Amino acid sequence: LNVARNNQLAGAGTQTAALAFGGYTGASPAANSASSEAYNGSTWTATPSLTTARRNLGGFGVQTSALAFGGYTDPTTGKTESWNNSSWTEVSDLNSVRGGVGGAGVSNSSGICFGGNPTPRALTESWNGTAWAEVADLNTARQNLAGAGTATSAIASGGGTPTITAESESWNGTSWSTIAELNTARTATQGASADNASFLTYGGETPPGAQSGATEFYNGTSWTETADLAAGRSGAGAAGTSTLALCFGSPSTSGQTEEWTVPEFVIKTVTTS
Repeated sequence: LNVARNNQLAGAGTQTAALAFGGYTGASPAANSASSEAYNGSTWTATPSLTTARRNLGGFGVQTSALAFGGYTDPTTGKTESWNNSSWTEVSDLNSVRGGVGGAGVSNSSGICFGGNPTPRALTESWNGTAWAEVADLNTARQNLAGAGTATSAIASGGGTPTITAESESWNGTSWSTIAELNTARTATQGASADNASFLTYGGETPPGAQSGATEFYNGTSWTETADLAAGRSGAGAAGTSTLALCFGSPSTSGQTEEWTVPEFVIKTVTTS
């Protein structure tokens, strides 16, 4: 990243076309960040900044159509901003002011926000492109959790209750259902997914203050530990899917970026005579 940062910056998009926004810089003096950057698969380029600098915010969407919401401006905020591939514009606030949220959605016109703090929240809100509406709560109130997917098919995993948790839940567009727990409980973790049928979660803190590189894959039934991040980190940004994911920012205040790719296996039939 051009602007090194941590404290749960937000991300949107794919592994080769991502957007990073918000966070917390370690510059002197350290401050909430409004920086926004686009990734093309090899380099980051600065884009117009958020209208409100913030950390511990939520985000979802794609590189050309994204939403930023909640976070800490000191104190927490419910401000929401929409990205149209040219600029950020303030839109309707969250009904519940909070930071440390999870989010899932594929554009700035549809998605969900869930969990949060300053005390662990179970609240879930749905975005329709114009306003937020409260929908069914998480089964377990939590903060600084991982989330990804769509407005009708998403996963929430880990977080703090405030005790670090391994609990995970699946969203079907109407309600949350408890699913298998992570192998490693963690908070301030990241996630990437296209829907609730698979999910990749990586990084986080376990125990508090310990930067983890642990990575786990959910196949719709259970979690399996896979290869760790090259650098342990928490509160980083995330984008992509469970097979083509991106992790950027943190640990401390870093600009480091990592790509996750699952090898593609091709079956060929050879005829001999």
